[in-house]
Amino acid sequence: MMRLAYISSYFPIKEQPHRGQSAFQTLLRMQDRVQIEAFCPLSTYPRWAQPHNYPYTRTDLSWQPPGGLRAHYIEYPALPVVGRAWNGLVCARAIARQVAAFTPDVILNYWLYPEGWAAMHVGRALGVPVILGSIGSDLNRIPDRITGWWTQRALAGSSLVVTVSEHLRRRAIALGVPEGRARCVVNGVDTAIFHEADRTEARRELGLEPDARIVLYVGWIAPTKGLRELAAAFGALAPRHPRLQMLLIGEGTLRAELEQIGARFRLLGRRDSSEIARWMAAADLFCLPSWSEGCPNVVVEALACGRPVVSTAVGGIPELVDSPVKGTLVAPHDIGALTRALEDALARPWDEAAIAREARRDWSDCARETEDLCREAISLHHAIHSRKTT
Repeated sequence: MMRLAYISSYFPIKEQPHRGQSAFQTLLRMQDRVQIEAFCPLSTYPRWAQPHNYPYTRTDLSWQPPGGLRAHYIEYPALPVVGRAWNGLVCARAIARQVAAFTPDVILNYWLYPEGWAAMHVGRALGVPVILGSIGSDLNRIPDRITGWWTQRALAGSSLVVTVSEHLRRRAIALGVPEGRARCVVNGVDTAIFHEADRTEARRELGLEPDARIVLYVGWIAPTKGLRELAAAFGALAPRHPRLQMLLIGEGTLRAELEQIGARFRLLGRRDSSEIARWMAAADLFCLPSWSEGCPNVVVEALACGRPVVSTAVGGIPELVDSPVKGTLVAPHDIGALTRALEDALARPWDEAAIAREARRDWSDCARETEDLCREAISLHHAIHSRKTT
């Protein structure tokens, strides 16, 4: 059996069991053919220097995720902003011993810096191939030159680079990755959870009015997700659409501000996948007005449920909403265009069965393609090593 070490903090933790679901679901479906252990490096901060741009808490290092996939949670010390220059090296030192004890044949990572650089460094020391993966922000929103420099070094030292969209693949190539070493594996969904379902029944279960017009958002409640623009669009539509409701699932820094809008603009908090699927079934359409994205899995889930999507044409979203049959795309930050697109989508008849039929891609597809990449990386590594020794 091939032995795969997965190195990334893009992975479930006890306090956030739904974190890193695209990687986690893919790995779960590889387990019957590949021996996998996950190594999850977690930065820790002193009390006097904690990060302010996201909620930080230390996790239970003894916790194990469901599904039988063995995980090692490993802390390493960090400082906000100023620590970026050495975070990759500190991370690598923290995980090196445990990864070496597993004796992997190949290393897979998602999130390029610092964990991707650490994975590359450890793989080089062990003499095994490393596949670095990008999920979006690690390529789209590199915060500073130092991070950018380390990211490019990590990419250059990898055996293969895998992204979740063609847009990200092109971004990796622009940063110096040879085209022949860059691959794309698009996310899937759990089709046992996300599928067509009766809207009337879902609304009855959730206590929603049967004749309401419902727009659903799922994701981080933050300005970069375009939620102020969504609130403004709702404000323009609400007076002439008295049955309109805007429902938001998730947590984040903008929640308190948005809760002041009114009863028809509802924040539902964090929900698990099965609950999200029921809210999608109850909705008329799904909206994601982000400023930037990688390949947001929530769009794949909405389409699999047969729900049309109104979103911004950023990142890999145009690759998902690639036909007017599936929805409408607008420019980010454009409140007027978003308002018109929502109004048009609410008035238009949609072939929901066709939407769901075109969007069915499950995690088993991702698992097979990712396993193939791992075996390709091993073959390439052996071929390069053989040439060097002859």
